[in-house]
Amino acid sequence: MARIVMKFGGTSMAGIERIRNVARRVRREVEAGNEVAVVVSAMAGETDRLVQFCREASSLYDPREYDVVVSSGEQVTSGLLAIALQAMGVRARSWLGWQMPIRTSDAHASARIGEIETAGLLAAMRDGEVAVIPGFQGVAPGERITTLGRGGSDTSAVAVAAAVGADRCDIYTDVDGVYTTDPRIVPKARKLARVTYEEMLELASVGAKVLQTRSVGLAMKEKVRVQVLSSFDDAPDAATLPGTMIVGEDEVETMERQLITGIAHDKNEAKVTLTAVPDRPGAVATIFSPLADASINVDMIVQNVAHSTGSTDVTFTVPQAELARALDVLEKQRPTIGYESLVHDTSVAKISVVGVGMRSHAGVAAAMFKALADRGINILAITTSEIKVSVLIHEDYTELAVRVLHTTYGLDADEAA
Repeated sequence: MARIVMKFGGTSMAGIERIRNVARRVRREVEAGNEVAVVVSAMAGETDRLVQFCREASSLYDPREYDVVVSSGEQVTSGLLAIALQAMGVRARSWLGWQMPIRTSDAHASARIGEIETAGLLAAMRDGEVAVIPGFQGVAPGERITTLGRGGSDTSAVAVAAAVGADRCDIYTDVDGVYTTDPRIVPKARKLARVTYEEMLELASVGAKVLQTRSVGLAMKEKVRVQVLSSFDDAPDAATLPGTMIVGEDEVETMERQLITGIAHDKNEAKVTLTAVPDRPGAVATIFSPLADASINVDMIVQNVAHSTGSTDVTFTVPQAELARALDVLEKQRPTIGYESLVHDTSVAKISVVGVGMRSHAGVAAAMFKALADRGINILAITTSEIKVSVLIHEDYTELAVRVLHTTYGLDADEAA
């Protein structure tokens, strides 16, 4: 017997028939003798609809009331799934965020989970009752409902799994695992049996949309084994579904490990360049400190060689969604920074290669740069970590770059899986 947390995303919950399909999957786990808790997202598109209602009501809405509105989508699906399970003869009940409770910070719309009180939940699970929990929500000091930010249901599921000591957290979505790259771009992409927490964290942070970055970080911190599965593949139970396990590095055999695990791409970046910035100590701080104060995340940074005039150009990237705010901050800081002009470009893409094998192998970056150069793809910026190399290129070359690199690192081969 195992203790399992099952999480179902918006596409899995999109309508009564799909909710019944989810209920059948849950019933199979219960019939196998497992203790089960289920975390659900709102129906696909429902959160966007609720957010739009808030915006139409007032452009300056109270974030506390916003959380009340947008958290209702998961409340609906948790109740419907409990009803569907009961109709199939499975004992089940919904547990809203305030009923467990899931304690969070009071940063409305982007709250962080502090602790989950599990005494009642565990007692119900041991007694054979399925707990159906709405993801994405909790309760702040003062008993106000909070939400965790978009995609927060993955984080809810991992947090619940950690709190109840689950054997694993099964995340059901519309893809059947983690691939070496996007199969829509590279048909030869292979599904990976295992990926380390660190690799998945890097892949999620640079464009892979399978799991939310926060959920992977939490899984790594709490050592929660996460399995990514498709809710549309039919199989008797999760153990027979060929998904992808997200695990610690010690669970990935050395002989199974690839030099590169995956190639990710992200077209949601914007490039910003400040020209003729005075080349003096502290100049860069005058650029990035105001952006940090505005909670704008900066990724790639390139500082060019100083000009004979005693100035330099500084280039960096920000998320496209933050570009307008970033430009506003920099315009206001122009007298302090002292730059000559401000140029931005949204027609760029970030391409990343990720793999723990980089730690023990030289030449990964060189192979990447040569492969792109051979196909005439110009690199605009570079950033690296211990297990990742990312480059910025023109967005027109995104698909070509992904295909070229997938082949360069041998991920097309049968052994890539």
